[in-house]
Amino acid sequence: MNVRSNVGSTTELDTRQQAIIPISASAATGNMDILRGALNQGLDAGLSVAEAREILVQVYAYAGFPRSLNALSELMKVAEARRQRGIQDEAGREPGKPIPKGDALLAAGTANQTQLAGGPVSGPLFDFAPQANEYLRTHLFGDIFERDNLDWQSRELATVSMLAAMSGVEPQLQSHIGISMNIGVRPEQLSSLADVLEARFSVEAAERVRVSIQRQLEDRQE
Repeated sequence: MNVRSNVGSTTELDTRQQAIIPISASAATGNMDILRGALNQGLDAGLSVAEAREILVQVYAYAGFPRSLNALSELMKVAEARRQRGIQDEAGREPGKPIPKGDALLAAGTANQTQLAGGPVSGPLFDFAPQANEYLRTHLFGDIFERDNLDWQSRELATVSMLAAMSGVEPQLQSHIGISMNIGVRPEQLSSLADVLEARFSVEAAERVRVSIQRQLEDRQE
């Protein structure tokens, strides 16, 4: 993994947003050494423990429960070590509204998915495996995106970073680049995300983002 020490042009993202990127990428790939440093830098930058925890819980939707649980365990260790050193990190807040259940959760998740995607999501894949879209609507866009202690733009910065870190998921990365733009993340901010990935995670992950940005912009011009 090729990691550089200096961040390039990142003025489009504040320090808290920049902190989300290596945390997400390293958690999704199980790189505990990078994750440990990224968590410490993120907490130093003002990321609350609850926000960091929320990002690492979200990892399960893209990289599986094993990666998520291992990353959460690392956060516990980092937070305790910092407390032992007398560092008072901001605890952060839990979601401010109850998460719907049953049919109400499916309805909320479908509405969230539609808003994020810019229209109803359908197609041959979901005709072939409709349960996959139901899981997306209930578990991802419902259970996770209904939690309001992390804003949607932060969630998408995390998701793009996770997907960029993993090989073989370029279609999903392309989709979430589009979702990010749909909710107001500017191409310049996504380019800054790539700069942070190159500096603090890997050149390969950064290049995947840059290629996906270009393809998304080309698609939107057609």
